[in-house]
Formats: sequence, structure tokens, C-alpha cells
Amino acid sequence: MPRSFLFLQGVSSPFFTRLGARLRQDGHRVAKVNFTGGDAFYWRGGGATSYRRPADSLPDFYEALFDRIDHCTDVVMFGDCRPVHAAVITGARRRGKRIHVFEEGYFRPYWVTLERGGVNAASSLPKDPVWFRSVGPSIPHYRNGQAFDSSFFVRAWHDFQYHIWSAWNPVLYPGYRTHAPYSAAKEYLGFIRRGATFWWRTRDDERRINDLLASGDTFYILPLQLDSDAQIRLHSPFEGMEEVLSIVMKSFALHAPSGAKLVVKNHPLDPGMLAYGRIIKQLEKRYDIVGRTLYVESGHLPTLLDHTRGVVTVNSTVGGSALVHKRPTVTLADPIYNLPGLTFQGELDEFWSNSVPPDMRLFQYFRNTVIHTTQVNGGFYSSSGIEMAVANSVASLCAEKSPLETLL
Repeated sequence: MPRSFLFLQGVSSPFFTRLGARLRQDGHRVAKVNFTGGDAFYWRGGGATSYRRPADSLPDFYEALFDRIDHCTDVVMFGDCRPVHAAVITGARRRGKRIHVFEEGYFRPYWVTLERGGVNAASSLPKDPVWFRSVGPSIPHYRNGQAFDSSFFVRAWHDFQYHIWSAWNPVLYPGYRTHAPYSAAKEYLGFIRRGATFWWRTRDDERRINDLLASGDTFYILPLQLDSDAQIRLHSPFEGMEEVLSIVMKSFALHAPSGAKLVVKNHPLDPGMLAYGRIIKQLEKRYDIVGRTLYVESGHLPTLLDHTRGVVTVNSTVGGSALVHKRPTVTLADPIYNLPGLTFQGELDEFWSNSVPPDMRLFQYFRNTVIHTTQVNGGFYSSSGIEMAVANSVASLCAEKSPLETLL
């Protein structure tokens, strides 16, 4: 039966426009709400409503919108934590709308996430290893997905265009307030500063990592997440990554083996708003571990994971990669892969000396089930990735039950 989809805010790319066009082609109705100039620039599908009022009026706006388009059956969004999305979820559920949430993939780089109801901390994936052991044997085995062209510069160009058009927000969308803690201009300046020394730092990081591997020293990895990420700000007990660094380095100083080292790797998309190198040096002195940490801006993560004693993360997808590499992993929040048998279930202080590798059979069941029920092969930014993501999303969007709902 034809359905009626209401699109909210998407990624900074043509993905939502092309997905909407495909749904229309298949006979479904499609409408859109634009909240910024960037939203309007990237939506070429027609049927758009512009929301220009303050955020505290959003619940009433959505109620009136649903009254006006009572045939709406489905709501589609990217991320469920943005203020413009959080305001709709309760009302949409009460009215029986199906909520489809896209997000970056749980297993990257060739998968994106599509779940009903919510993602990450709001995911409907069970946190019971027994359930994964029971359904896992009947799930197909998934590899890394079909590859497609992907470029940082394409993603950066889309982001730049989105924010150029969003510069008109004070005039065209005066009520909009971004969910990001920094303005786009500040982030771009940060990227420029970081990029100016990135080539030199990459060579220096490679040399220091090679020296570490050649030494045979025991080391642990702490992958940094974006300080602005909702995974940190909303789905963890921490205010930011500086607090995470302090807690992990203190625990490392007190409880890690005396000869061990801690590798702190920055996020590849970090805009350089925090001087992590200086912060880490200060914490080294505070906790008397000078010379026992290695901070890198770059580095081949799979190589590091192959040789590390263990990984400490808040809720990064790097934790899933660590499990792929059979590395002991401890999480400081509660990501979807934080299950008994996969991650260390004790306190951080105990992890340094008492960690054990994951149960790889359970992990294979977990990975195959997560991909089967929540992942779409494709991407959000390159033309080939978008084409794949659109083609592979339609069946799940239009099905009466999602693959996960069917299993549950």
C-alpha cells in the first residue's frame, strides 16, 4: 500500500532528496520540513514546509502538522538527538507513526544505520547475549559490504555548501539554533589550523608508532571521540573528552602494568577546538606518567588494534572494530556492543590487568544480526554511496515490520 513519508533534517548531502525521489517513483507521498537554509538547498523534492519559529514551539508545530497531513504514516530523520527531532518523537509515537532514523554506520565504512524508533542508546537491539546466540545461527554471514567511492573532500564540500546556505538562517530561519556546540566558521578555522600541520604530524605519527611496535612494549588504546558528539554529550556520563582523558589516564597511572603505555588517537574528523596534545602533557605530569603516553593525530588503526593489549572507549564505533580484531575492550558508557562475553564488564581500574578477549562466536552472531537488522550497504556523501544507500533502504522503509521487529 502507498505510504506517506515526512522527512525532517538529514545529512549535509543530496541523500534525502534522492531517497524521497525514489519513494515518489514507487508511488508513495513525500513531504519535508526545512529548518535551515542548508536544508532548503539540499531538498529538491518539493512539498516542503519551512519552520522558522523558536524551538520551544516545535511540539505544537508538529501536532498541527500531523493534523493537517493526517495521512502521514512515516517520519524520517537523521539522528534522533537533535532538538528538531527530539520534539517530534513522542507525538509521532502517540499517533502511531513509524519513526525511521538514519545514522552513521555501526560497522563502517560501507554501512549506514537505519533503525525504527531510535539509534545508539535508543536502539531496540537487545542487550542480552542469549538472544544473539539464539537468533545468530539463522542469520546470513555478512562481510564488509559492497565497496564504493568515498572521499573526505566530497564530504567536506557538501558540508561547506550546507553551511554557506545556512548563513542566511538569521534572516530566513530566525528561530533555528544549531545542535552543535561550535559555529561552522569556528570549526572550519580549526580544520585549517589542524590541516596546516597534518602532513608533518602524519609522518611523525608513523615514525613513533613504528618505534612503539618495534619495541614490543605493552600498550592500550584510547580512541578519542568528537567532543561535540551526542554520544558523549547525551549518551555518556561525561561532559566532554577532556574529562574522559583525565579519568582514563588516572586509572592507567594507578592500575596499568608498570611498563605499559597508553596510545591516545584523535578522531579523524576532529576540528581541533581542544588542544589535546597540551591537555595530555598536563595530565601526564599530574598523574606522574610522563613518557608513558603516545598522542597521535593519525595512524593505521587496524595495525594498532592488531598489536594492542586492549581498548578503552566511551561508546565509539572503534569499540566494534576492536572486537573484530579480537581485542579486549571496555566501554565507559553503554553502546550496543556492550554485552557480557563481548566487552569487559568490570570497573575500568580492573581492566588493565584482568581483561579477556571477546567470545568471537558470540561476536559473529552479534555482528551478523546487527548488520541484518539495522545496517544498509551504502553511504551518505558520494554519488555511488548515495545510490546504493537509496536502493538498499527502500525495502526496510516500506515494510510493515523492520527486520529487527520481525526477529523480536
